[in-house]
Amino acid sequence: MLTHNDLTVSNAVEVFKETRDTGVTCVGFKDTGLSLEEQRTLVGLMRRKGKTIFFEVVSENKEAAMRSIKNAIALKIDYLIGSTYIEQTLRLLKGRITFMPYVGKVAGHPCMLRGKIEEIIADAKRAEGLGVAGINLLAYRYDGDADQLIESVKKAVTIPIIVAGSINSFERIRKVAEIGMWGFTVGGAIFERKFAPEGDLRDQVTAVIEYVKKFKRNKPFQ
Repeated sequence: MLTHNDLTVSNAVEVFKETRDTGVTCVGFKDTGLSLEEQRTLVGLMRRKGKTIFFEVVSENKEAAMRSIKNAIALKIDYLIGSTYIEQTLRLLKGRITFMPYVGKVAGHPCMLRGKIEEIIADAKRAEGLGVAGINLLAYRYDGDADQLIESVKKAVTIPIIVAGSINSFERIRKVAEIGMWGFTVGGAIFERKFAPEGDLRDQVTAVIEYVKKFKRNKPFQ
């Protein structure tokens, strides 16, 4: 994710150009931080390099979220993740974009996950029943036992799960891989150089890719 603190970085185009040939196949950004025209430029670059594009809706305000979803449709994004307005988003998308929403009570910016595990599970089951393609779970933004949350939600639903937010260590990558998550997002830790302290942005992305190769996984876990 070309993002830091739940904002697309202002130099996202330059960062993408720096990291696009690392072997990463899935690249994403938030609905905040760039204008629509800047998003269009970024998506065009990603398309030309054959990337799978993820667009995460973090806007809390319903009007802003719906506007972002309409932008995602116009941009022909591959995966729309996030958004707490599940029914409304499904009606707008009409099956044109793979949709993996947040579940549970999501609040603040950067987004935080609140509530009891049982409540989050219930919301995940509700989302599955509504026909979403998967779930975007803010496990490491949760104010409880993140690993228990991940395992519990994994057992409760059959659809794919992305763990999003605060994947900032190889240990967390290992955990989500071993539990069997479909994927995870990593953004801020790249810019904070958590994975290769002495390296540049390319080194951060490469370090994550090489680490993930250790695990057997279901495509397109990257």
